[in-house]
Amino acid sequence: MSAKRASEQGGRTFTEEARRAQIVRAAIDTVAEHGYPNTSFSKIAQRAGLSSTGMISYYFAGKAELFDEVVSTVLRAAEEFVGPRMRHEPTYRGRLRAYIESNLDFMAKYPGHTLALAEIIIGTRDRDTVPVGAINQATASIDALVDCLDKGLAAGEFADVEPRVMAVAIRGAIDNTLRHHMLTPGVDLESYGSKLADLFDRATRAGS
Repeated sequence: MSAKRASEQGGRTFTEEARRAQIVRAAIDTVAEHGYPNTSFSKIAQRAGLSSTGMISYYFAGKAELFDEVVSTVLRAAEEFVGPRMRHEPTYRGRLRAYIESNLDFMAKYPGHTLALAEIIIGTRDRDTVPVGAINQATASIDALVDCLDKGLAAGEFADVEPRVMAVAIRGAIDNTLRHHMLTPGVDLESYGSKLADLFDRATRAGS
């Protein structure tokens, strides 16, 4: 087996994977700067330092595939940021707080990722083109919250709440904070995160 074949992942070489990642990073930065409606392959190619848009078309079948990968990349990064903080907490109440605060902390530390994600989802909300990655990852995020609330309820840490209803409410509050952040520059996301965590801690606390 050749060294090249040995390095392939899912039919792609490391070089091809690196080029795809380069294009995705450029797409994230371009959408964050120009907005989803004003983002073109030409602008992405220029940002990535590519000689032509044909190189993007070589790695991605079209705009839908590229932006599906962009959304999946951003949401994976968010999970890698949030997940360890949740797992570090010994209690389910602590994990719920970590989930809320770290989601807003991610927004603050990765504004380009956050803006790109919001632009793409808002830009496709009225069409049947919302990236599949967004749907799958959003469902996984809700499921992770439901699991935390279910187990915390069984452990006696949470009040008798409906876990999925509460999970949707928490996710909705985080997503609307993102919208507020986009429209209101200078929002203190750390403070918002702490206050949201306090709010849902009181709403879910056993004996509340």
